[in-house]
Order: sequence, then structure tokens, then C-alpha cells
Amino acid sequence: MADARLLDRLLELKRQRNAVILAHNYQRPEVQDAADFTGDSLGLSQQAAKTSAEVILFCGVHFMAETAAIICPDKTVLMPDPNAGCPMANMVTPRELAAMKAQHPNAVVVTYVNSSAAIKAMSDICCTSANAVRVVASVPRDREVLFVPDASLGDWVARQLARPLILWPGYCPTHHRIVAKDVAALKAEHPDALFVCHPECTADVIALADHVASTSGMVRWCRETPAKKIIVGTELGLLHRLRKDSPEKTFLEVSPLADCPNMKLNTIEKMVWSLEDMVYRVSVPPQVAEPARRAIERMLEIA
Repeated sequence: MADARLLDRLLELKRQRNAVILAHNYQRPEVQDAADFTGDSLGLSQQAAKTSAEVILFCGVHFMAETAAIICPDKTVLMPDPNAGCPMANMVTPRELAAMKAQHPNAVVVTYVNSSAAIKAMSDICCTSANAVRVVASVPRDREVLFVPDASLGDWVARQLARPLILWPGYCPTHHRIVAKDVAALKAEHPDALFVCHPECTADVIALADHVASTSGMVRWCRETPAKKIIVGTELGLLHRLRKDSPEKTFLEVSPLADCPNMKLNTIEKMVWSLEDMVYRVSVPPQVAEPARRAIERMLEIA
């Protein structure tokens, strides 16, 4: 539980700064509870664009704050901890992507939003885990698709569409710590439970799922399914949101190892410090922001 005095100070600073607090579904429970909005990375950025707030305190990882800064160029975007990065986003650099594009000059580059602004700027179109299938399906079949940077999500999309993709060899370490044998053991122990997982999981885990969805899709599906017991295959932070939304249901984690240390760097204390000192600001240079925004807007037009 967060200290009540810290929470009071946070609310006071939020009013003073005309700030809105956004928290990703994978954040610590107390950070989620202190936020004005919780959700997935793109949904939060879209929510920020609708607000009259002058300051966005983004409790997530760096690429998410960058996306908010791209979508909301007139607002000040802050991160409570500048060290909150994303290992998967770091698995592709502009130099490496340029080399791959040179090998496949006619390929359409579809980039997962879990990527840096610099990589988005080199892409033709972005996607989320919720709309990746729709986005790739929009590319004519006579064009190659280079899918960056998540090979697991790309492989799942390729199988949904029965279409070969060129997959960048990136992955989410947290989702890859959810392994099939642990899922199978839980399903055997709880035969009445359904299993839902994120498409960042490996193919053998996805094969065991009753439903595959983005974090926002998982929240919606878990709320609507008649099942009373659900095994959840994603980062552990989502279980707090699921339990709040559906307290009458039982949610089981697959593994305590499915915990993203970068997501958990943000704390109430750091949120207070961030608004007190107006740190740490995230901005994207115009020469990067403009092409990155175009790739995001193309996605939104399809979605």
C-alpha cells in the first residue's frame, strides 16, 4: 500500500502542474491505482491526446513515453524513472534495420509499437498486438513484409494469415519466461480453468491457449467470458487490473518469473519527485517525430 501522505502530495502536484497520470497495465498495483488512466501503451497515448492536461506523467517504459510525445507534441511528457527501458525495443537499432531494408528493398516494414521512435521513423506502418493481423492483412500479398522487432508476435500473425513474413529476431524476455510445461501443469491442476495469453508468448504456449489477445483484449475477454477461473499468460502486473475488474473470478499466474523489472521501476515516490522537479522529460526530435507519426497514423487509419 502506498503511503497516504505521498498520495496526497501526488494529487496536490497533479493539480498544480495540470497533469494527467497514465499507467501501463504492467505497473505496480499502487501505481495503477494512483493513475487517471490505465491501459496498453497506444491506448494510453490516445487517451492523453484527448485530455486538456499540460503535463503527462507516463508510468511505463521509454518507448511508450516517446509515443505519447509523438502523438501529443504540445504537451510535456515526463517519466518517473529514465532507466525504465524495454529489452525488446533495444533489440533493433537504426543501423541494423537499415541493413535489413537494403537486403529487402521492396518489403513493407511493419513495426510493433514496442519499439523506439527512431525505428518507427524508418517504418512504413506501425501495429499493436491488438491490430497486428489487420495491419499486415492490409499489405498486398505480392509485397514482402518485414515485421519488426517481435518474432513471436510476427510468427503468430503469419500463422493467422497463412502468410510468410520476414521476422526480426527480437522477443520479450518476460513473456518468454512463460513456458509451456508450466501452463500444462496448471491446466492439469485446474481442468475447469481457461487459459488466455499474449501473442508475445512463444508458439508452444500460444498453442495451449483458449484465447490470444493484447493486454486490453485480455481485460475485455476476461470480463466477458462466463469462465470463473482463468490462467493468465502475460506480465504479472495485469492480474491486478483483472482482479479489480472481475473480483468474482479467480485469476492464476503461470509463473512468478513473468515480472518485468523495467516496468516495476516506477514507484509513487518517483512519481512525486518527477512532478516536483518536472523530470524526466521525454521529447522526440522533429526529424524523427514526423516520420514516426506518419507510421502511427497509417496504422490508426486501418484500425
